[in-house]
Amino acid sequence: MSEKQTAAPRRPHGPHGRGPMGAGEKAKDFKRSGGELLRYLKPFRWQIVLVMLFAAASTVFTIAGPKVLALATDELASGLMRAVTGAGEGIDFGYIGKVLLALGGLYLVSAGFSYLQGHIMAGVSTKVAFNLRGAVTAKINRLPLSYFHKTTHGDVLSRMTNDVDTLSGTLSQSITQIITSFCTMVGVLALMLTISWQLTLVALCVLPVSFGFVLGIVQISQRHFRGQQEYLGRVNGQVEEMYGGHLVVKAFGREQQATADFDAENQKLFEAGWKANFLSGLMQPVMGFVGNLGYVAVCIVGAAMAAGGTMTIGGIQAFIQYVRSFTQPVMQLANISNQLQMTVAAAERIFEFLGGQEEEDGEPKALMANEDIQGAIGFHHVRFGYNGPEEPVIKDFSAQVQAGQKVAIVGPTGAGKTTMVKLLMRFHDVDGGEITLDGHPVTDFGREDLRTEFGMVLQDAWLYNASILENIRYGRLDATDEEVIAAAKAAQADHFIHTLPGGYNMVLSEDGSNVSQGQKQLLTIARAILADPKVMILDEATSSVDTRTEVLLQRAMDNLMEGRTSFIIAHRLSTIRNADLILCMKDGDIVEQGTHAELMEQDGFYAQLYRSQFEGAEAS
Repeated sequence: MSEKQTAAPRRPHGPHGRGPMGAGEKAKDFKRSGGELLRYLKPFRWQIVLVMLFAAASTVFTIAGPKVLALATDELASGLMRAVTGAGEGIDFGYIGKVLLALGGLYLVSAGFSYLQGHIMAGVSTKVAFNLRGAVTAKINRLPLSYFHKTTHGDVLSRMTNDVDTLSGTLSQSITQIITSFCTMVGVLALMLTISWQLTLVALCVLPVSFGFVLGIVQISQRHFRGQQEYLGRVNGQVEEMYGGHLVVKAFGREQQATADFDAENQKLFEAGWKANFLSGLMQPVMGFVGNLGYVAVCIVGAAMAAGGTMTIGGIQAFIQYVRSFTQPVMQLANISNQLQMTVAAAERIFEFLGGQEEEDGEPKALMANEDIQGAIGFHHVRFGYNGPEEPVIKDFSAQVQAGQKVAIVGPTGAGKTTMVKLLMRFHDVDGGEITLDGHPVTDFGREDLRTEFGMVLQDAWLYNASILENIRYGRLDATDEEVIAAAKAAQADHFIHTLPGGYNMVLSEDGSNVSQGQKQLLTIARAILADPKVMILDEATSSVDTRTEVLLQRAMDNLMEGRTSFIIAHRLSTIRNADLILCMKDGDIVEQGTHAELMEQDGFYAQLYRSQFEGAEAS
């Protein structure tokens, strides 16, 4: 097992290290999530008020239509009777034309208000989504590394993309539908009462039955919608994990296993999604059936009233239209209920992430700008465990490093070498003891401020999708092109860069796969050189470089480390023989320390490690 693996706690859940996310999990704290969402909507409260007003106005003009149309219907019926009986001139088409023109104007104004409220709400939802993504991105930078030991990258990405998109879609579409449906129900009810209170009571009998069905189905389907969002995050994590390691998957012939693992996760997503959508899909036919029963009852009672002369034909026609309009909002709520339930689950996941425990970084007692940092570092009885003090990785580490010294940390895999530099840069804080920088405890500085004085080159080179020039400039964003090129020359990278198509302007692929592993390492070293920190940390920085380049690089690093405190973690002990101090670690403690000559003279643990490498080389 490599030290990188022992440095982080194992993920305890699931076949791929994902946390437990069961489809039937209860809502954690939706009340708090709803409050958080209202906080994000607060800056747009006046726009939302306008949306409500426009939605109400659009609804008023729409629901006034049937009553206006009733005037034309009554005139048509009366005209026919006059024509049949000879009591008048028949149908007044001029009057009907004016009524229809007024009706068209009502619907046109209604469409205008509907467009305005949709336009405003689209802007609000987009800005809320923008703010939420910004908050998630900022939160990622404030979370401790331990969070990402337990959560996959794919799940975090799913919260930023799928969950935020779900919330944004609901705000832009479903919220306006809810407002419109409520206004429609209130307005239609008022107009129905003006036509016939008896028929209105008949129509209202449908409501309790309708809402009963809606609430019952929602209660059952909600847990499946929550599971759908959670399993979607797991599937994203599986895809991201397998794509990131697709070369390893192919090298070991594990394509079928990877596909089987994906199918297992995808099957869970399918089952949760199918159940959720099936249950929500039941709402429309059930609501349609209940609504039709009410519609039939209104038709029967209305026909009896018209036969008795207590209601006009136009009134019946208008009321029947209003019955349709009255049940339509309930149908709309049923149709968007699945979207609303997905939004509930998405909001919980987003705000659960935003409410996660952050790195504690109190008010700094010292600022780098006010200190003349030289780079003297002290480790005083340091103790640390990734899973807490009861499982220590570093047990009792003490060492004193003078400013400008070149310090090598060596030892077998899992000894705690990488852990020590992580503690030095406050990627984690110690459980006991203290680490100091020029006499100041490192906890006196803010994390970001502290890391400005550190440069780090890891064994795993990280490059991003940009030009070589910009990848090196990442070490100091205000550096000129000339400074970037000078850093590349110092890192022995200038020569191979000129052999590439485009030279410094060549765009690297997302994972840097269009350059070799050794070339990637040289670029990251150039980035660290450009940053020009007081303390340089090289964690197996030359492990991917060929022997010839390593010799050239070693000379350059020796010159660049002059006057700068440097920590070198190396397994190839031949590369650190000229270090000022060698710390030999075993099981989280320093077992030996001194120069190469002193440690070889002691003929102890370090000497055994050193000789074992050459014996292995000779044997091969």
